[in-house]
Amino acid sequence: MVLRDDKRPPILCPSKSLQNAYLYKAVNRSVLPAFQKVTKKPNNIKIKKKLKILKKSINKERAMEIIEGVSGAHFSGWRPSSTVPSAPTSPSAPSQPFVIGVSGGTASGKTTVCELIIQQLQDHRVVLVCQDSFYRGLTNDELKHVHEYNFDHPDAFDTEQLVETLSKLKSGQSVQVPVYDFKLHQRSSDVYRLVNASEVIIMEGILVFHEQRVRDMMNMKIFVDADPDVRLARRIRRDTVERGRDVHSVLEQYAKFVKPAFEDFILPSKKYADIIIPRGGDNGVAIDLIVQHIRTKLGQHNLCKIYPNLNLIFSTFQTRGMHTIIRDKDVSKHDFVFYSDRLIRLVVEHGLGYLPFKERHIITPTGATYTGVEFCRQLCGVSVIRSGESMENALRACCKGIKIGKILIHRQGEETQLIYEKLPKDISERHVLLMDPVLSTGNTASQAIELLIKKGVPESNIIFLNLISAPEGINCVCTRFPHLKIITSEIEEGLNDECHVIPGLGEFGDRYFGTDD
Repeated sequence: MVLRDDKRPPILCPSKSLQNAYLYKAVNRSVLPAFQKVTKKPNNIKIKKKLKILKKSINKERAMEIIEGVSGAHFSGWRPSSTVPSAPTSPSAPSQPFVIGVSGGTASGKTTVCELIIQQLQDHRVVLVCQDSFYRGLTNDELKHVHEYNFDHPDAFDTEQLVETLSKLKSGQSVQVPVYDFKLHQRSSDVYRLVNASEVIIMEGILVFHEQRVRDMMNMKIFVDADPDVRLARRIRRDTVERGRDVHSVLEQYAKFVKPAFEDFILPSKKYADIIIPRGGDNGVAIDLIVQHIRTKLGQHNLCKIYPNLNLIFSTFQTRGMHTIIRDKDVSKHDFVFYSDRLIRLVVEHGLGYLPFKERHIITPTGATYTGVEFCRQLCGVSVIRSGESMENALRACCKGIKIGKILIHRQGEETQLIYEKLPKDISERHVLLMDPVLSTGNTASQAIELLIKKGVPESNIIFLNLISAPEGINCVCTRFPHLKIITSEIEEGLNDECHVIPGLGEFGDRYFGTDD
Protein backbone atom coordinates (compact mmCIF):
# COMPACT_ATOMS: atom_id res chain seq x y z
CA MET A 1 0.00 0.00 0.00
CA VAL A 2 1.37 3.41 -0.96
CA LEU A 3 0.51 6.28 1.36
CA ARG A 4 0.11 9.69 -0.14
CA ASP A 5 0.24 13.29 0.97
CA ASP A 6 -2.18 15.66 -0.77
CA LYS A 7 0.40 17.85 -2.51
CA ARG A 8 3.60 15.83 -2.67
CA PRO A 9 4.54 12.98 -5.02
CA PRO A 10 4.08 9.42 -3.73
CA ILE A 11 6.65 8.08 -1.30
CA LEU A 12 7.44 4.40 -1.69
CA CYS A 13 8.02 3.20 1.87
CA PRO A 14 10.83 0.65 2.41
CA SER A 15 9.48 -2.74 3.42
CA LYS A 16 12.03 -3.38 6.22
CA SER A 17 9.67 -2.34 8.99
CA LEU A 18 6.79 0.00 9.66
CA GLN A 19 9.02 2.21 11.80
CA ASN A 20 11.47 2.62 8.93
CA ALA A 21 8.55 3.61 6.74
CA TYR A 22 7.56 6.31 9.21
CA LEU A 23 11.19 7.47 9.41
CA TYR A 24 11.58 7.61 5.66
CA LYS A 25 8.37 9.55 5.18
CA ALA A 26 9.20 11.98 7.96
CA VAL A 27 12.51 12.84 6.31
CA ASN A 28 10.93 13.29 2.88
CA ARG A 29 8.09 15.38 4.27
CA SER A 30 9.92 17.64 6.72
CA VAL A 31 13.65 17.75 6.01
CA LEU A 32 13.68 18.12 2.24
CA PRO A 33 11.39 21.19 2.19
CA ALA A 34 13.62 22.79 4.81
CA PHE A 35 16.68 22.43 2.56
CA GLN A 36 14.76 23.66 -0.45
CA LYS A 37 13.93 26.90 1.35
CA VAL A 38 17.58 27.86 1.74
CA THR A 39 18.67 27.34 -1.83
CA LYS A 40 17.34 28.14 -5.26
CA LYS A 41 18.83 24.88 -6.56
CA PRO A 42 17.26 22.05 -4.55
CA ASN A 43 18.93 19.49 -6.79
CA ASN A 44 22.41 20.80 -6.00
CA ILE A 45 24.93 17.96 -5.41
CA LYS A 46 26.02 19.36 -2.03
CA ILE A 47 22.45 19.62 -0.84
CA LYS A 48 21.85 16.02 -1.90
CA LYS A 49 24.89 14.86 0.06
CA LYS A 50 23.78 16.73 3.18
CA LEU A 51 20.32 15.29 2.86
CA LYS A 52 21.72 11.78 2.48
CA ILE A 53 23.84 12.21 5.61
CA LEU A 54 20.90 13.61 7.52
CA LYS A 55 18.67 10.68 6.53
CA LYS A 56 21.24 8.28 7.95
CA SER A 57 21.85 10.19 11.17
CA ILE A 58 18.34 11.10 12.20
CA ASN A 59 17.16 8.90 15.08
CA LYS A 60 13.79 7.17 15.36
CA GLU A 61 12.56 9.28 18.26
CA ARG A 62 13.14 12.46 16.28
CA ALA A 63 11.35 10.91 13.30
CA MET A 64 8.28 10.20 15.40
CA GLU A 65 8.39 13.78 16.75
CA ILE A 66 8.44 15.09 13.18
CA ILE A 67 5.49 12.90 12.26
CA GLU A 68 3.46 14.08 15.25
CA GLY A 69 4.36 17.71 14.67
CA VAL A 70 3.65 17.74 10.97
CA SER A 71 0.79 15.28 10.65
CA GLY A 72 -1.06 15.40 13.95
CA ALA A 73 -3.50 12.52 14.16
CA HIS A 74 -2.83 10.22 11.25
CA PHE A 75 -3.55 6.78 9.86
CA SER A 76 -0.53 4.75 8.79
CA GLY A 77 1.25 7.86 7.56
CA TRP A 78 -1.81 9.37 5.89
CA ARG A 79 -1.99 13.07 6.54
CA PRO A 80 -5.58 14.31 6.98
CA SER A 81 -6.61 17.41 5.10
CA SER A 82 -8.18 20.38 6.78
CA THR A 83 -11.64 19.11 5.86
CA VAL A 84 -11.42 16.19 8.32
CA PRO A 85 -13.82 16.82 11.21
CA SER A 86 -12.12 17.28 14.53
CA ALA A 87 -12.51 14.63 17.20
CA PRO A 88 -15.58 15.13 19.37
CA THR A 89 -14.96 16.48 22.83
CA SER A 90 -17.48 14.10 24.39
CA PRO A 91 -18.74 10.63 23.50
CA SER A 92 -22.05 12.04 22.28
CA ALA A 93 -20.71 15.04 20.38
CA PRO A 94 -22.04 15.18 16.81
CA SER A 95 -19.67 15.19 13.86
CA GLN A 96 -19.92 15.45 10.08
CA PRO A 97 -19.99 12.25 8.03
CA PHE A 98 -16.59 10.88 7.06
CA VAL A 99 -16.56 10.57 3.26
CA ILE A 100 -14.27 8.05 1.57
CA GLY A 101 -13.71 8.07 -2.19
CA VAL A 102 -12.67 4.85 -3.93
CA SER A 103 -11.47 5.15 -7.52
CA GLY A 104 -9.51 3.08 -10.04
CA GLY A 105 -9.67 1.69 -13.54
CA THR A 106 -12.49 -0.46 -14.87
CA ALA A 107 -12.72 -3.85 -13.14
CA SER A 108 -9.78 -2.99 -10.85
CA GLY A 109 -11.61 -4.33 -7.81
CA LYS A 110 -13.13 -1.11 -6.43
CA THR A 111 -16.50 -2.65 -5.61
CA THR A 112 -14.84 -5.70 -4.06
CA VAL A 113 -12.72 -3.48 -1.81
CA CYS A 114 -15.81 -1.55 -0.70
CA GLU A 115 -17.79 -4.72 -0.04
CA LEU A 116 -14.97 -6.21 2.02
CA ILE A 117 -14.72 -3.03 4.07
CA ILE A 118 -18.46 -3.04 4.78
CA GLN A 119 -18.47 -6.78 5.45
CA GLN A 120 -15.73 -6.45 8.05
CA LEU A 121 -17.47 -3.52 9.70
CA GLN A 122 -20.96 -5.12 9.59
CA ASP A 123 -22.19 -1.77 10.81
CA HIS A 124 -25.28 0.15 9.75
CA ARG A 125 -23.40 3.44 10.04
CA VAL A 126 -21.52 2.85 6.77
CA VAL A 127 -23.25 3.34 3.39
CA LEU A 128 -22.02 2.77 -0.18
CA VAL A 129 -22.90 5.01 -3.13
CA CYS A 130 -21.76 3.95 -6.63
CA GLN A 131 -20.99 6.44 -9.37
CA ASP A 132 -22.47 3.96 -11.88
CA SER A 133 -25.91 4.90 -10.53
CA PHE A 134 -25.43 8.38 -11.98
CA TYR A 135 -24.99 7.41 -15.65
CA ARG A 136 -27.15 9.56 -17.91
CA GLY A 137 -29.89 7.74 -19.75
CA LEU A 138 -29.12 7.61 -23.48
CA THR A 139 -31.27 9.47 -25.99
CA ASN A 140 -32.92 7.65 -28.90
CA ASP A 141 -30.18 8.82 -31.27
CA GLU A 142 -27.46 7.67 -28.85
CA LEU A 143 -29.17 4.28 -28.44
CA LYS A 144 -29.06 3.77 -32.23
CA HIS A 145 -25.26 4.14 -32.09
CA VAL A 146 -24.69 2.71 -28.62
CA HIS A 147 -21.46 1.00 -29.70
CA GLU A 148 -20.04 4.44 -30.52
CA TYR A 149 -20.90 5.85 -27.09
CA ASN A 150 -18.06 6.38 -24.59
CA PHE A 151 -19.29 5.27 -21.16
CA ASP A 152 -15.88 6.03 -19.60
CA HIS A 153 -15.94 9.75 -20.40
CA PRO A 154 -16.83 12.27 -17.66
CA ASP A 155 -19.74 13.53 -19.79
CA ALA A 156 -21.41 10.11 -19.53
CA PHE A 157 -22.29 10.87 -15.88
CA ASP A 158 -24.77 13.29 -14.36
CA THR A 159 -22.12 15.01 -12.26
CA GLU A 160 -24.47 17.72 -10.99
CA GLN A 161 -26.80 15.17 -9.45
CA LEU A 162 -23.84 13.30 -7.99
CA VAL A 163 -22.57 16.48 -6.32
CA GLU A 164 -26.05 17.30 -5.02
CA THR A 165 -26.52 13.78 -3.64
CA LEU A 166 -23.18 13.72 -1.85
CA SER A 167 -23.81 17.21 -0.44
CA LYS A 168 -27.15 16.13 1.02
CA LEU A 169 -25.67 12.99 2.55
CA LYS A 170 -22.83 15.00 4.07
CA SER A 171 -25.36 17.43 5.58
CA GLY A 172 -27.22 14.54 7.21
CA GLN A 173 -30.13 14.16 4.78
CA SER A 174 -31.48 10.95 3.25
CA VAL A 175 -31.40 10.77 -0.55
CA GLN A 176 -32.93 8.78 -3.40
CA VAL A 177 -30.21 7.36 -5.65
CA PRO A 178 -31.24 6.45 -9.22
CA VAL A 179 -31.08 2.85 -10.46
CA TYR A 180 -29.36 2.38 -13.85
CA ASP A 181 -30.12 -0.52 -16.23
CA PHE A 182 -26.90 -1.44 -18.07
CA LYS A 183 -28.74 -3.57 -20.63
CA LEU A 184 -31.22 -0.86 -21.62
CA HIS A 185 -28.81 2.02 -20.95
CA GLN A 186 -31.57 3.86 -19.15
CA ARG A 187 -32.46 4.81 -15.60
CA SER A 188 -35.45 3.10 -14.01
CA SER A 189 -38.08 5.82 -14.00
CA ASP A 190 -40.06 4.57 -10.99
CA VAL A 191 -37.39 2.79 -8.93
CA TYR A 192 -34.95 4.51 -6.61
CA ARG A 193 -32.59 3.32 -3.89
CA LEU A 194 -33.07 5.09 -0.58
CA VAL A 195 -29.77 5.91 1.11
CA ASN A 196 -29.95 7.20 4.67
CA ALA A 197 -27.53 9.61 6.27
CA SER A 198 -24.60 7.88 7.93
CA GLU A 199 -21.41 8.59 9.80
CA VAL A 200 -19.26 7.02 7.07
CA ILE A 201 -20.07 7.38 3.35
CA ILE A 202 -18.13 5.42 0.71
CA MET A 203 -18.32 6.88 -2.83
CA GLU A 204 -17.06 4.44 -5.47
CA GLY A 205 -16.49 4.90 -9.20
CA ILE A 206 -13.94 5.24 -12.00
CA LEU A 207 -14.13 9.04 -12.12
CA VAL A 208 -15.01 10.10 -8.59
CA PHE A 209 -11.68 11.95 -8.34
CA HIS A 210 -12.13 13.77 -11.66
CA GLU A 211 -14.55 16.41 -10.38
CA GLN A 212 -12.97 18.82 -7.89
CA ARG A 213 -16.27 19.54 -6.10
CA VAL A 214 -16.59 15.83 -5.31
CA ARG A 215 -12.95 15.56 -4.22
CA ASP A 216 -13.35 18.52 -1.88
CA MET A 217 -16.10 16.69 0.02
CA MET A 218 -13.91 13.62 0.62
CA ASN A 219 -11.93 13.08 3.79
CA MET A 220 -10.01 10.09 2.44
CA LYS A 221 -9.28 9.13 -1.17
CA ILE A 222 -8.35 5.55 -2.11
CA PHE A 223 -7.11 4.45 -5.53
CA VAL A 224 -7.40 0.73 -6.32
CA ASP A 225 -4.60 -0.34 -8.65
CA ALA A 226 -4.54 -3.52 -10.73
CA ASP A 227 -2.65 -4.96 -13.71
CA PRO A 228 -4.23 -3.90 -17.06
CA ASP A 229 -4.45 -7.52 -18.28
CA VAL A 230 -6.27 -8.54 -15.10
CA ARG A 231 -8.68 -5.65 -15.47
CA LEU A 232 -9.41 -6.57 -19.10
CA ALA A 233 -10.12 -10.19 -18.19
CA ARG A 234 -12.48 -9.11 -15.42
CA ARG A 235 -14.16 -6.64 -17.77
CA ILE A 236 -14.83 -9.34 -20.36
CA ARG A 237 -16.28 -11.70 -17.76
CA ARG A 238 -18.46 -9.00 -16.18
CA ASP A 239 -19.86 -7.49 -19.39
CA THR A 240 -20.64 -10.85 -21.01
CA VAL A 241 -22.21 -12.46 -17.95
CA GLU A 242 -23.89 -9.53 -16.18
CA ARG A 243 -24.59 -7.05 -18.99
CA GLY A 244 -25.43 -9.35 -21.91
CA ARG A 245 -22.66 -8.30 -24.31
CA ASP A 246 -20.51 -10.41 -26.61
CA VAL A 247 -16.73 -10.70 -26.36
CA HIS A 248 -16.06 -8.91 -29.67
CA SER A 249 -18.02 -5.81 -28.66
CA VAL A 250 -16.35 -5.75 -25.25
CA LEU A 251 -12.85 -5.86 -26.79
CA GLU A 252 -13.78 -3.26 -29.40
CA GLN A 253 -15.15 -0.93 -26.73
CA TYR A 254 -12.10 -1.48 -24.53
CA ALA A 255 -9.63 -0.59 -27.29
CA LYS A 256 -11.64 2.35 -28.59
CA PHE A 257 -12.92 3.98 -25.40
CA VAL A 258 -11.99 2.28 -22.11
CA LYS A 259 -8.20 2.23 -22.46
CA PRO A 260 -7.89 5.81 -23.83
CA ALA A 261 -10.27 7.12 -21.14
CA PHE A 262 -8.20 5.42 -18.45
CA GLU A 263 -5.05 7.09 -19.69
CA ASP A 264 -6.70 10.49 -20.21
CA PHE A 265 -8.92 10.80 -17.12
CA ILE A 266 -8.60 7.99 -14.56
CA LEU A 267 -4.84 7.48 -14.31
CA PRO A 268 -4.13 11.24 -13.94
CA SER A 269 -6.58 11.35 -11.00
CA LYS A 270 -4.38 8.86 -9.15
CA LYS A 271 -2.28 11.79 -7.96
CA TYR A 272 -5.16 12.90 -5.72
CA ALA A 273 -5.21 9.62 -3.79
CA ASP A 274 -4.20 9.47 -0.13
CA ILE A 275 -3.91 5.68 -0.22
CA ILE A 276 -3.09 3.43 -3.18
CA ILE A 277 -4.08 -0.24 -2.88
CA PRO A 278 -2.31 -2.64 -5.25
CA ARG A 279 -4.08 -5.94 -6.09
CA GLY A 280 -7.50 -4.65 -5.02
CA GLY A 281 -9.55 -7.07 -2.94
CA ASP A 282 -6.59 -9.44 -2.57
CA ASN A 283 -4.72 -6.89 -0.46
CA GLY A 284 -6.02 -7.87 2.97
CA VAL A 285 -3.45 -5.82 4.88
CA ALA A 286 -4.53 -2.55 3.26
CA ILE A 287 -8.21 -3.30 3.79
CA ASP A 288 -7.63 -4.17 7.46
CA LEU A 289 -5.85 -0.84 8.00
CA ILE A 290 -8.68 1.07 6.33
CA VAL A 291 -11.31 -0.78 8.39
CA GLN A 292 -9.39 -0.02 11.57
CA HIS A 293 -9.39 3.67 10.69
CA ILE A 294 -13.11 3.72 9.88
CA ARG A 295 -13.84 2.09 13.24
CA THR A 296 -12.21 5.00 15.00
CA LYS A 297 -14.73 7.28 13.29
CA LEU A 298 -17.71 5.39 14.71
CA GLY A 299 -18.79 6.64 18.10
CA GLN A 300 -19.87 3.24 19.40
CA HIS A 301 -16.36 1.81 19.22
CA ASN A 302 -14.91 4.92 20.85
CA LEU A 303 -17.36 4.47 23.74
CA CYS A 304 -16.26 0.87 24.23
CA LYS A 305 -12.67 2.12 24.53
CA ILE A 306 -13.63 4.90 26.92
CA TYR A 307 -15.71 2.63 29.18
CA PRO A 308 -14.21 -0.85 29.64
CA ASN A 309 -17.39 -1.94 31.49
CA LEU A 310 -19.47 -1.38 28.31
CA ASN A 311 -19.90 -4.53 26.23
CA LEU A 312 -21.44 -4.47 22.74
CA ILE A 313 -22.55 -7.84 21.39
CA PHE A 314 -20.98 -8.79 18.06
CA SER A 315 -22.92 -7.23 15.19
CA THR A 316 -23.87 -9.47 12.26
CA PHE A 317 -26.23 -9.12 9.34
CA GLN A 318 -28.68 -11.24 11.35
CA THR A 319 -28.73 -8.79 14.28
CA ARG A 320 -28.92 -5.83 11.89
CA GLY A 321 -31.82 -7.46 10.09
CA MET A 322 -33.69 -8.00 13.35
CA HIS A 323 -33.07 -4.39 14.38
CA THR A 324 -34.37 -3.25 11.00
CA ILE A 325 -37.63 -5.13 11.60
CA ILE A 326 -38.33 -4.00 15.15
CA ARG A 327 -37.42 -0.38 14.39
CA ASP A 328 -39.92 -0.23 11.50
CA LYS A 329 -42.95 1.80 12.63
CA ASP A 330 -45.22 -0.29 10.38
CA VAL A 331 -44.14 -3.74 11.63
CA SER A 332 -46.89 -5.97 13.01
CA LYS A 333 -47.08 -6.61 16.77
CA HIS A 334 -46.42 -10.33 16.17
CA ASP A 335 -43.19 -9.64 14.26
CA PHE A 336 -42.10 -6.96 16.72
CA VAL A 337 -42.45 -9.37 19.66
CA PHE A 338 -40.91 -12.31 17.77
CA TYR A 339 -37.74 -10.49 16.66
CA SER A 340 -37.43 -8.54 19.93
CA ASP A 341 -37.45 -11.86 21.79
CA ARG A 342 -34.68 -13.17 19.53
CA LEU A 343 -32.50 -10.12 20.18
CA ILE A 344 -33.24 -10.19 23.91
CA ARG A 345 -32.20 -13.86 24.05
CA LEU A 346 -28.85 -12.95 22.43
CA VAL A 347 -28.28 -10.14 24.95
CA VAL A 348 -29.17 -12.41 27.89
CA GLU A 349 -26.88 -15.21 26.69
CA HIS A 350 -24.06 -12.71 26.20
CA GLY A 351 -24.60 -11.30 29.69
CA LEU A 352 -24.52 -14.75 31.28
CA GLY A 353 -21.05 -15.19 29.84
CA TYR A 354 -19.73 -12.59 32.30
CA LEU A 355 -20.83 -14.55 35.38
CA PRO A 356 -18.26 -16.47 37.43
CA PHE A 357 -17.95 -20.19 36.71
CA LYS A 358 -16.39 -23.13 38.53
CA GLU A 359 -14.37 -25.81 36.81
CA ARG A 360 -16.08 -29.21 36.69
CA HIS A 361 -14.95 -32.63 35.49
CA ILE A 362 -17.53 -35.05 34.07
CA ILE A 363 -17.49 -38.44 32.34
CA THR A 364 -18.96 -38.52 28.81
CA PRO A 365 -20.98 -41.48 27.37
CA THR A 366 -17.78 -42.65 25.67
CA GLY A 367 -16.09 -43.00 29.05
CA ALA A 368 -13.74 -40.05 28.45
CA THR A 369 -13.20 -37.21 30.93
CA TYR A 370 -14.35 -33.77 29.93
CA THR A 371 -13.16 -30.66 31.75
CA GLY A 372 -15.87 -28.03 31.66
CA VAL A 373 -17.49 -25.40 33.87
CA GLU A 374 -20.45 -25.22 36.21
CA PHE A 375 -23.00 -22.42 36.02
CA CYS A 376 -23.19 -19.76 38.71
CA ARG A 377 -25.99 -20.77 41.12
CA GLN A 378 -26.35 -17.55 43.10
CA LEU A 379 -28.19 -15.57 40.43
CA CYS A 380 -31.40 -13.56 40.08
CA GLY A 381 -33.01 -11.17 37.63
CA VAL A 382 -34.55 -7.75 38.26
CA SER A 383 -36.81 -6.13 35.66
CA VAL A 384 -37.58 -2.42 35.52
CA ILE A 385 -41.36 -2.29 35.12
CA ARG A 386 -42.81 -2.26 32.53
CA SER A 387 -40.50 -2.60 29.52
CA GLY A 388 -38.05 -4.73 31.48
CA GLU A 389 -40.71 -7.43 31.91
CA SER A 390 -40.40 -8.17 28.19
CA MET A 391 -36.94 -9.63 28.92
CA GLU A 392 -38.07 -12.04 31.64
CA ASN A 393 -39.09 -14.91 29.33
CA ALA A 394 -35.66 -14.99 27.69
CA LEU A 395 -33.97 -15.07 31.11
CA ARG A 396 -36.24 -17.89 32.32
CA ALA A 397 -35.53 -19.84 29.12
CA CYS A 398 -31.79 -19.59 29.83
CA CYS A 399 -31.85 -20.04 33.62
CA LYS A 400 -34.33 -22.64 34.87
CA GLY A 401 -36.16 -21.61 38.03
CA ILE A 402 -34.45 -18.25 38.37
CA LYS A 403 -35.88 -15.73 40.84
CA ILE A 404 -36.94 -12.41 39.33
CA GLY A 405 -37.55 -9.19 41.27
CA LYS A 406 -39.26 -6.02 40.07
CA ILE A 407 -38.67 -2.29 40.36
CA LEU A 408 -41.13 0.43 39.31
CA ILE A 409 -39.71 3.92 38.86
CA HIS A 410 -41.83 6.86 37.69
CA ARG A 411 -39.99 9.21 35.37
CA GLN A 412 -41.02 12.72 34.43
CA GLY A 413 -38.41 14.56 32.39
CA GLU A 414 -35.15 14.16 34.27
CA GLU A 415 -36.88 13.58 37.62
CA THR A 416 -37.37 9.98 38.83
CA GLN A 417 -39.29 8.55 41.79
CA LEU A 418 -39.25 5.01 43.18
CA ILE A 419 -42.85 3.74 43.32
CA TYR A 420 -42.51 0.00 44.02
CA GLU A 421 -39.86 -2.67 44.59
CA LYS A 422 -40.09 -6.40 45.28
CA LEU A 423 -36.71 -8.13 45.45
CA PRO A 424 -35.45 -11.51 46.70
CA LYS A 425 -34.57 -11.38 50.41
CA ASP A 426 -31.11 -12.80 49.81
CA ILE A 427 -30.37 -10.54 46.82
CA SER A 428 -27.19 -9.25 48.48
CA GLU A 429 -25.68 -12.72 48.10
CA ARG A 430 -26.54 -13.03 44.42
CA HIS A 431 -25.33 -11.77 41.07
CA VAL A 432 -28.06 -9.57 39.56
CA LEU A 433 -29.13 -9.26 35.92
CA LEU A 434 -30.89 -5.87 35.74
CA MET A 435 -33.18 -5.71 32.69
CA ASP A 436 -34.48 -2.69 30.77
CA PRO A 437 -34.56 -2.80 26.92
CA VAL A 438 -33.82 0.92 26.38
CA LEU A 439 -31.12 2.99 28.09
CA SER A 440 -31.86 6.65 27.34
CA THR A 441 -30.81 9.35 29.83
CA GLY A 442 -29.61 6.82 32.42
CA ASN A 443 -31.59 8.42 35.27
CA THR A 444 -34.02 5.52 35.76
CA ALA A 445 -31.22 2.96 35.47
CA SER A 446 -29.09 4.88 37.97
CA GLN A 447 -31.88 4.93 40.57
CA ALA A 448 -32.50 1.19 40.09
CA ILE A 449 -28.77 0.47 40.50
CA GLU A 450 -28.57 2.66 43.62
CA LEU A 451 -31.48 0.68 45.12
CA LEU A 452 -29.68 -2.62 44.48
CA ILE A 453 -26.50 -1.29 46.08
CA LYS A 454 -28.50 -0.13 49.15
CA LYS A 455 -29.88 -3.68 49.40
CA GLY A 456 -26.30 -4.90 49.76
CA VAL A 457 -25.57 -6.01 46.18
CA PRO A 458 -21.91 -5.30 45.29
CA GLU A 459 -21.68 -3.02 42.27
CA SER A 460 -19.43 -5.55 40.51
CA ASN A 461 -22.19 -8.18 40.86
CA ILE A 462 -24.64 -6.16 38.71
CA ILE A 463 -24.96 -6.78 34.96
CA PHE A 464 -27.28 -4.34 33.16
CA LEU A 465 -28.94 -5.82 30.05
CA ASN A 466 -30.61 -3.73 27.34
CA LEU A 467 -31.26 -3.79 23.60
CA ILE A 468 -30.26 -0.25 22.68
CA SER A 469 -28.31 2.45 24.50
CA ALA A 470 -27.94 6.18 23.97
CA PRO A 471 -24.43 7.61 24.46
CA GLU A 472 -25.82 10.01 27.10
CA GLY A 473 -27.17 7.10 29.15
CA ILE A 474 -23.95 5.13 28.78
CA ASN A 475 -21.94 8.11 29.96
CA CYS A 476 -24.25 8.61 32.95
CA VAL A 477 -24.28 4.98 34.14
CA CYS A 478 -20.67 4.05 33.37
CA THR A 479 -19.33 7.18 35.06
CA ARG A 480 -21.37 6.72 38.25
CA PHE A 481 -20.96 2.94 38.42
CA PRO A 482 -17.63 1.98 36.85
CA HIS A 483 -17.63 -1.56 38.30
CA LEU A 484 -20.92 -2.88 36.86
CA LYS A 485 -21.21 -4.19 33.31
CA ILE A 486 -23.55 -2.96 30.57
CA ILE A 487 -24.52 -5.41 27.82
CA THR A 488 -26.25 -3.94 24.76
CA SER A 489 -26.85 -4.88 21.12
CA GLU A 490 -26.59 -1.43 19.49
CA ILE A 491 -25.52 2.08 20.45
CA GLU A 492 -27.74 4.88 19.17
CA GLU A 493 -26.96 8.31 17.74
CA GLY A 494 -28.22 10.15 20.82
CA LEU A 495 -31.24 11.85 22.40
CA ASN A 496 -33.50 14.50 20.87
CA ASP A 497 -34.86 17.57 22.67
CA GLU A 498 -37.60 15.43 24.26
CA CYS A 499 -35.04 12.92 25.58
CA HIS A 500 -36.23 10.27 23.13
CA VAL A 501 -33.60 7.88 21.78
CA ILE A 502 -32.77 8.48 18.10
CA PRO A 503 -33.26 6.54 15.82
CA GLY A 504 -34.68 4.41 18.62
CA LEU A 505 -37.54 1.93 18.94
CA GLY A 506 -40.36 4.15 20.14
CA GLU A 507 -42.19 3.23 23.36
CA PHE A 508 -40.89 -0.32 23.67
CA GLY A 509 -43.29 -1.46 26.40
CA ASP A 510 -46.38 -0.23 24.55
CA ARG A 511 -45.26 -1.85 21.28
CA TYR A 512 -44.33 -5.14 22.96
CA PHE A 513 -47.48 -5.52 25.08
CA GLY A 514 -49.83 -4.09 22.42
CA THR A 515 -50.94 -0.94 24.26
CA ASP A 516 -49.68 1.57 21.70
CA ASP A 517 -53.05 2.03 19.96
